[in-house]
Amino acid sequence: MSPTDNVKTTIGLIGMGLVGQAIARRLLAAGFQVVGFDSSIQANNIAGSCGVNVAVNITDVAKKADILVFSLPDNTVVEQVINELQAELTTGKLIVDMTTGSPSATESIANSIEQRGVEMVDATISGSSEQLLRGDVLIMAGGDDKAIQRCTRLFDAIAKDWMHAGPCGNGSRMKLVSNLVLGLNRAALAEGLAFASAMEMDSKKALEVLRRSMAYSRIMDTKGEKMIERDFEPHGRLSQHLKDVRLIQSETEIRLPLTDTHRDLLERAESLGYGELDNSAIYLTYVEGQSE
Repeated sequence: MSPTDNVKTTIGLIGMGLVGQAIARRLLAAGFQVVGFDSSIQANNIAGSCGVNVAVNITDVAKKADILVFSLPDNTVVEQVINELQAELTTGKLIVDMTTGSPSATESIANSIEQRGVEMVDATISGSSEQLLRGDVLIMAGGDDKAIQRCTRLFDAIAKDWMHAGPCGNGSRMKLVSNLVLGLNRAALAEGLAFASAMEMDSKKALEVLRRSMAYSRIMDTKGEKMIERDFEPHGRLSQHLKDVRLIQSETEIRLPLTDTHRDLLERAESLGYGELDNSAIYLTYVEGQSE
């Protein structure tokens, strides 16, 4: 697919935070036109400097594009946006919701707008905003076959790989499963590096051993150096992952003891003031404030 194949395709992007900015850049690089809006003036300014046609409001976005991509904080905001766009959500519109949210809420939203001839796909992303910027992510998409087919060029532009996870709502379910395991991998890495440090071992050598051993996980490549160097510039905020962990717990009645412990660690990190740092700052719960 060459960039010129997409010159006449305009994508409407609502929500241009860390993930939204990366989505915009990927789409622009692939030759799509992007019209977008965010409630943050700063986010709009950054997006505009990258080539996004910044709209005056979300209604203006919906008027200019038949495919709308949402990158929003949660389902509550998604519902607010859809309510505000009622007049613009006409037959033929497609909403691609990349928000990490409740699968049941996503299904409810999809059912309500499908009655008006509007298609919806929940397309969640496995990977950080930094990985997304490189296209090194997986998209897990829920929706019917027709709607998914309308998304293929968009997915190919954004991600290294994507999969059809089933009906709408299953993209969100897969994201929660992925985030559960990903978060535990990150917490295990933090504990392992803290353990190595407590034994007065060289942290970088310990990380090298972990990477070369059966303990390896890709999280070591993305978060290991950040933990060692205490570089917590956010690529995914700790408080955002805590929100996801709470959502995971709310979606099932089975016991998730490791997730319970993980939530405690994240809440401790947030109480220590690390919520706006990168999620790798969970490492600080092992090496700071131990006397409390």
